[in-house]
Amino acid sequence: MNALAICGSSRRDGNTEALLRRALAVLKAGGLETTLIHLADHRVEPCTACGICGQHQDKTCSVTHDDFQEIFEIMLEADVILVGSPVYFGSATPQTMALLDRAGYVSRANGHLFTRKLGGPVVVARRAGQNFTLAQLLYWFLINDMIVPGSTYWNVAFGRMPGEVESDGEGIETVEHFAENLVWLAQSLSK
Repeated sequence: MNALAICGSSRRDGNTEALLRRALAVLKAGGLETTLIHLADHRVEPCTACGICGQHQDKTCSVTHDDFQEIFEIMLEADVILVGSPVYFGSATPQTMALLDRAGYVSRANGHLFTRKLGGPVVVARRAGQNFTLAQLLYWFLINDMIVPGSTYWNVAFGRMPGEVESDGEGIETVEHFAENLVWLAQSLSK
């Protein structure tokens, strides 16, 4: 089985990436192959609401001048998908939502391609807005018929400057336990 983490931060080596790397280390230790994609390295345009993805049903989006299709194909191959975002004014980053909106539309237009994949959101906040962002991302997983395990708290950690998230012991523990639950679930389902 393989796991994909998508980092929606505009910063490389920031807190969101650090938190996702913690989760990926647990998944890798549990026997999953892991991949991390940084949206900071890619250009994904927002959905144009053209509806073409529902007409031709070939698992593609009509917007072809960006990196969406490449990332979408990797998402389709993954058994586990994690999406991490910092909080931007009480919301996930625009590039995160551009990817998720388009991936959700193409998936649903082609027979719900994410059905029963495992995964969930990971959120980093400076001070507030984390619950709104966590819910925003969680709604995407749920409407795409995915399986999201719980943890000992919500998958949220705090930090502003790069590296600060490492001092949020409870946040790190929560995300690592979430990843442990993903490993347990993946192993249980593969039996």
